[in-house]
Amino acid sequence: MFAVEYLFIFLARICDVSLATVRMLLVLRGRRYPAACIGLVEASVYVGALSRVMKNIDDPWKILAYGMGFASGTIIGSVIEERLAIGHVALQVIPAEGMAEELLSVLRTAGYGVTVLQGRGMTGPKEILLVSTDRKTLPRLSSIIEEFAPDSFVTVLETRSVQGGIFPYRRLK
Repeated sequence: MFAVEYLFIFLARICDVSLATVRMLLVLRGRRYPAACIGLVEASVYVGALSRVMKNIDDPWKILAYGMGFASGTIIGSVIEERLAIGHVALQVIPAEGMAEELLSVLRTAGYGVTVLQGRGMTGPKEILLVSTDRKTLPRLSSIIEEFAPDSFVTVLETRSVQGGIFPYRRLK
């Protein structure tokens, strides 16, 4: 019977911390209403787990289950968030010398909107390709860049919101 109590605390903490991770990322991406709904469930589960620990605060196994659930929930929450891939990213791509035109053509053929800027690097002029996409298509975009311009310098920036532009997934709808 005691093992069930420890297991409940452990699993409840996994649940509430995973939900907290997803909730915070939704808030950061401007999705406050889904985040609020998740917060309701998260807080309820949290209070349930904490009340079980507080009933017998001298039990080190309950405290350990609580802490292990928290740690596990952090990992699981980040995995869930990665799989959901909510939101958008902006990539700044600086292709190696002579690769910009080919990469630009391939990206546009694949349906990505690409803006080209002129920059100045340590060794001279550079073309900078700016591409915005949703996080779900980031692996596809990254693989195109890796295939056609593997020596590119790429930065990926989180984007809170996007308005207008050309996105491959929007064309499929």
